[in-house]
Amino acid sequence: MNSTHQLTDNISKHVRLSEEEILLLNSFWTKKVLEKNDFLLRNGEICRKDNYIISGTLKAFYINADTGQEEILYFATDDWWATDIDSFRKQMPSIYNIQALERTELLQISFASFQSMLEQIPAMERYFRIILEGYLGTLQKRIVMNNVYNAEHRYVDFLQSYPKLAAKIPQYLIASYLGISAEFLSRIRRKNKKSLN
Repeated sequence: MNSTHQLTDNISKHVRLSEEEILLLNSFWTKKVLEKNDFLLRNGEICRKDNYIISGTLKAFYINADTGQEEILYFATDDWWATDIDSFRKQMPSIYNIQALERTELLQISFASFQSMLEQIPAMERYFRIILEGYLGTLQKRIVMNNVYNAEHRYVDFLQSYPKLAAKIPQYLIASYLGISAEFLSRIRRKNKKSLN
């Protein structure tokens, strides 16, 4: 599948675009490839582009100043978005990093092109509102999970909510995302395996 077709297929699930609008939409995006461990964004840089993932996996993280450990904010994979929304919107330095966990293909749009696209294709305003509402819902759920549920419940929910991610992301990164140690996650996994036998 053509990479811009993948994006327009995603958009068409939420809003309807005319043939002319689809042709115009495609003109705003450029393709980028990251190899494993390449950075899409580093702490202190301005997020100049919004990024749609064609294929691959990224992690967004910051370094805890007290412990020196990576703290995972989110993962992003095929057909998802990976951007520091606040940095992109305000064109101010980012407070975190986004790095490829594997070879990753992206479609990118610059801040100026993004604004132009929204002006020329009004339906895209609605599309990005829907995407942001979904993101905020996920963020809200994560806050509730972290504040109300124990680590085991959070791990089981992660497996059920993101089975594809769980299958390809190293366990120590999942532990960081869940706010627990890799050792504690290993104990949870052993306990769950025993309960399944």
